[in-house]
Amino acid sequence: MCSALLDYLSKYLRDVETAVRQTEDAYVERYEEEIISAWRVNLRIRIRFRKGHMLELNEAVIGDAGRPRHLGYRYHFQDEQNKLVFRYDNTLHFLGLENFPHHKHIPGKVAGVVEPSILKVIEEARRLAQ
Repeated sequence: MCSALLDYLSKYLRDVETAVRQTEDAYVERYEEEIISAWRVNLRIRIRFRKGHMLELNEAVIGDAGRPRHLGYRYHFQDEQNKLVFRYDNTLHFLGLENFPHHKHIPGKVAGVVEPSILKVIEEARRLAQ
């Protein structure tokens, strides 16, 4: 069972790394994979886009029932003036929001969201940074 967990967590990490490498008009300031155990990894990634936008991705991921599950995540995207464009996270605040604890911060507003995929967040940031 342990090797199966390693296999799908390894695939998850490969998929994330591939998405980061394929991000156009950007460079990677930080890419850290911390292997805590056979069933847990932490990711810390910072991508800087050519126009100055920055995407910071942080997550703690465990193997659960044959797939990756997030213990915690924070996906922060800001513009070239360091102003928030969006941030997804699952911090335990904003109790009344739909899909608690998953939510998205945008300037002046917080909305409940379905748990985002890190791959879709990278794509969203790439589109907005063009």
